[in-house]
Parts: sequence; C-alpha cells; structure tokens
Amino acid sequence: MLTVLIETHNDEEGLARTLATLIGGAVEGVVREVIVCDTGSTDQTHRVAEHAGCQYATDGVAAAIRHAKGDWLLLLEPGARLVDGWIDEVVAHTARQTMAARFSRTRAGRAPFLARIFSANRALADGLLISKRQATSLSKRAGSAEALARGLATKRLDAEIWAAPAKQEHRPSK
Repeated sequence: MLTVLIETHNDEEGLARTLATLIGGAVEGVVREVIVCDTGSTDQTHRVAEHAGCQYATDGVAAAIRHAKGDWLLLLEPGARLVDGWIDEVVAHTARQTMAARFSRTRAGRAPFLARIFSANRALADGLLISKRQATSLSKRAGSAEALARGLATKRLDAEIWAAPAKQEHRPSK
C-alpha cells in the first residue's frame, strides 16, 4: 500500500532512527517497502539500509519513484521520527484518495518563532505523503525529493512528526 522513500547522503545514524519508527507500519502491513535513495554516501548508510531490509537505490529519486510498488509514497528525511498514531491517520488519508499531505510537528519539536522565521525552510521537514501518480509527474522536473516537495499544496495530517535536525555543512578550517 505505502512505499517509504528516504533520500540520504552520509546519514547512517539518522536513517536508523527513522527506520525504527516505521516498524509498526511494516508489522501492520501499511508499509509495503522502504527505498533508500542514496546520493553518494561514503559512510555506512548502505549497511544500515541492507540490515533493515530496505531497497537501496543510487539512480535518483525519479527512478526510485517509478520502481515503487505502493500507490502512495511517504517521503521522509533521515532522522525524522513519526510519533505513535501515524499509521491510522495515513491509512484514513489514503483511503479518501485526497491531495498530498504533511505531518504536524510535535509541540516540543517546534523551533522557537524567530528561529522558524530566519532558518532555511526544508520542504521535507514535515514529511510528505503523496500519491505515486502525482509524485511521478512531479519527479520529471525535480532532481531531488526536496525539490519535488517544494511549493506543493498539501493538507496537514493530525499525526505528528519529530523533524530531523538540520544538517550542518562541513566547512574546512582556515
């Protein structure tokens, strides 16, 4: 029913945290497959995906979307954690065949107001639940999962998510 797509780059620890929150969905039969779409990791991301039974793809998000078996896709950032209760909300949403949706941030996980205003807005910070048909169409113009999700009109789900921490760019010291 649902394919989870996680785009990674040197995210072994974050990937493991995200996959742990998907176990209940797999047990319930909601999560049909997980595709880890890697963009050139040099850490152990591939081993984490392999040990968890995920498909590991390196040929881009568009190809991963085309090969997805689920009618609906759940795009998550590595490190994002879904809160208990997400399964029922996702099942109800997909049964209605409605528009794309995002999770609600946990109250404790929300950044302070000014930090939200002045920080870079990550389109996948709240996840994205989207039909495979719509994702396939959008992926023709988008080179990444983040680009696919940017600017997309969505509904807000009652289910909550702990957003992944923002990645810090490594800058060599002078």
